[in-house]
Parts: sequence; C-alpha cells; structure tokens
Amino acid sequence: MKKLLYCSTIPTSLNIFCRGLLSEMSQFYEVVAVTSPGEELDEIAAREHVRCIPVLMHREIAPLADLHSLIELIRVFRRERPDAVHSFTPKAGLLCMMAAKMAGVPIRIHTFTGLVWPTSTGLKRMIIRATDRLTCACASHIIAEGQGVRNDLLQGRITRKRVDVLGYGNLRGVDLNYWRPEVTAKKVPMDSLALRFVYIGRLVPDKGINELIRAFLQLLKNYPHCTLTLVGWYEDGTPLSADIRKAIDNTPSIRYVGRHDDVRPFYQDADCLVFPSYREGFPNVVLEAGAMGLPSIVTDINGSREIIIEGKNGIIIPPRNTEMLLSAMQYMVEHITERTNMANASRELIASRFDQRFVRKCQIEYYKRIF
Repeated sequence: MKKLLYCSTIPTSLNIFCRGLLSEMSQFYEVVAVTSPGEELDEIAAREHVRCIPVLMHREIAPLADLHSLIELIRVFRRERPDAVHSFTPKAGLLCMMAAKMAGVPIRIHTFTGLVWPTSTGLKRMIIRATDRLTCACASHIIAEGQGVRNDLLQGRITRKRVDVLGYGNLRGVDLNYWRPEVTAKKVPMDSLALRFVYIGRLVPDKGINELIRAFLQLLKNYPHCTLTLVGWYEDGTPLSADIRKAIDNTPSIRYVGRHDDVRPFYQDADCLVFPSYREGFPNVVLEAGAMGLPSIVTDINGSREIIIEGKNGIIIPPRNTEMLLSAMQYMVEHITERTNMANASRELIASRFDQRFVRKCQIEYYKRIF
C-alpha cells in the first residue's frame, strides 16, 4: 500500500480541513499526519485511526525556528519514505515542500486554500509572494481551492506550472446530513420587515466587520426591528476600532454570542447570512449557510463569488463598501418573494456542487491520476 503524508502547520487545520478525510483515505493508502504537537493531534489520531508525527512549525516568520523545523521534516520524510506528501497551510506548504524535495519524495502536492499577498502591500507583499513562489517551485503538483485562487497564482506569476481545481473547488465539502435545516424547528414569528441577519467568523477588520456594523446601524433607522447576531471571536492583534466595539456592546439589536463549536442553531434562527470579508480562499461559512437554507450577502472575492450566484442564492457586493452593503441588506428586508426564492434555491445549489461525497471523490480520483 502506498504511503501518503498529510501536513499542516498546526493540528487545528487538519481537524478542520481533513475531518473524516484521513480515515476515508486510509482505505486506499497508508495515511500519516504530520503537524505541530498538541492535544488536537491526539484527537486526530484517535478519531481518524491514523499515525501522527509531531513536528513543531510556527505560523509566523521565525528564521531559526523554521530552519530547525525544515531539518526535522527532512529527517521525518527520509525515515518514512512516503510516496506522496500533501500540505495545506502556508508555512507547512513552504517547509514541507522544501523538505520533501530535499528528501527525494516523488509526489509533492500543495493545496492553496487562500492567498494573502493580493491584499498585502509593501515588504510584506514581496516576502509572501516570494514564499509562495518557492512553495510552487518545490511542489510537483499544485491545487487551488477555487478558480479565483488559481487565477491569482497564474496571473500573479507565482508559478507557470499546471494549477488544478478539483470539482467546483473547496477542499472539505459539506456534510449535508450535518448541515441541514430542521424542518420541525419553528422560528419565532416576526414582522416581514424585521429580518434576522447573522455573521459567523473572526471579528476583525479584514472580515468587513467595520462596514457590517456601520451598515446595520443605518439599516436600523428605517427598520428598527431587524437584528444582527455575531458568532465568533475578537483578536487582539487585529482589533476593531473603538467606535465599532462600542456599537456592538451598546446596541440592543446587535447580539454578540462569542465562539461556539456548533453554530447550526444560529443559522437556524436567522434569515440571511452577511459575510463581507476582504479576502478568502473558499469560505466554509457561506457553504454551511447555503446548506442550512439561508441566502447570503457576500463580497466579490475569491471563493464567495464561486458559491453565490447573483440573484439566485444571494447577493454579491464590492468589498469595503458600506453603502452597497446597506443596499443589499435593505433589499433582503424589502423583497420578501425574491429573498424566499433565494433561500429555497440555496441548499439545492450547495448539494449539486459541494456535497462532501462529491468533493472527496474528486480528491481520490486526483490521487489515482498522479500516483
């Protein structure tokens, strides 16, 4: 049986992107997980029934630590002698593709789940572009999670190699048995002009939270019974402005509920997802909302524009645009028939393109084609 190593910088990424995938792939390959040590690594080993090898990797730039990680990865790959190494996250991609090439691993696959440099500037942009180029140079096969990421890699001259998109894009797919609206659940009856909006994710400027709060405050002036639920967490390194935090804390119609492992109840109790992010690879939140039967308001960015079809299952607006976001939210409030049609079409569209079984089938067929 051929040996396949899955690599990520931290175990959380394997837990998110490869939940259930590792055990399924074990039917065809000897699967080994390589990532930083931690409690989640033990959880992965127990749940997926695969062997796990801890190698400390830092998410941030740390030259000496990165060199140590690279040397340790080379040792691991030479000892394990895998047929293929597949990495998923930026730092793991850089280190594991370099190490795999130096160790003589024949098949070296990296999946780009998103790109940081298109929205970066100055020296940071130059460094990130250089590391992405090095990752591609060391990889024998490159996968982009969506057509938008693929286009950025090619048009940005990051690589001249072939870049594949599997199926319609997306790495994980949607478990439609888990993400489904409960038909027996009864939403609280509300006035037709009192929509319940929901946002799920990190509460940071790059997710469009500043624009979302400002647009919602304007919306309340004409539709005072609308509500906005924020499900997620704040980050100290990228704080929101003081006026936005104050608005979140002091506006009764805005409900901040923190981070939750099971967010299905919040989709169930909402009428529309709002996800005004500046950049994404392929946002699972939008996929989940669609599977739960919600229309979405998203920005015209990679991933989101590949999930939402304008007017069919949601609305697409420019990023960083409070006025357009407000207009889209008003449209959802005022156009009941159109919103209902979008909601009815949402789950069917997700099921036709991003069913987890289809996504994994595409992954298995890709492996069979290359090794």
